Amino acid sequence: MMNKALTALQNKQTILYPTDTVWGIGGDALAPEVVQNIYTLKQRVDHKALIVLVKDMNMLKEYVQEIPEVAFKFLEEERPTTLIYPKCIHLASNLIGSDGSVGIRIPRHAFCQELLAAFGKPIISTSANMSGCETPKNFNSIDSKILEGVDYVVPLQKETNSNQPSRVIKIDVDGNVQILRA
Repeated sequence: MMNKALTALQNKQTILYPTDTVWGIGGDALAPEVVQNIYTLKQRVDHKALIVLVKDMNMLKEYVQEIPEVAFKFLEEERPTTLIYPKCIHLASNLIGSDGSVGIRIPRHAFCQELLAAFGKPIISTSANMSGCETPKNFNSIDSKILEGVDYVVPLQKETNSNQPSRVIKIDVDGNVQILRA
């Protein structure tokens, strides 16, 4: 299972996998063609951001030019929180917002942590739904178009997660905080 997911990521394919929040569609966050494939699969306009998962602070520092001081208090909380950082680097260009920002989360989920460690790079993590449709609460409510559209489905359908999307907080270059999703 882990080897198949890792091979898919290494081959620039998409995966459907459990996270600490909801089931996600993932792929190599450094590959523009993978980002585009996910936008196409979700039927999503490409200016709507996708979230990225990183393993830990060390990996985060590789992709965020400057981590605002205020971010550290959110990173220490147990609640799954995606922080939108103002100056991201080295990620696929079509993943980075027009203002240079990207939403990044460090998951506290065993499978995600193991996959990120094995892959050694950030992974895209966007909810497993078609654009404009409700986020599925469990594996059984994922649209068949998503299930058929990804290259590999991680066989952990009974995996428990919070069934809620992460909190999303935007931090600007001056350290100002804006809660986008509570």
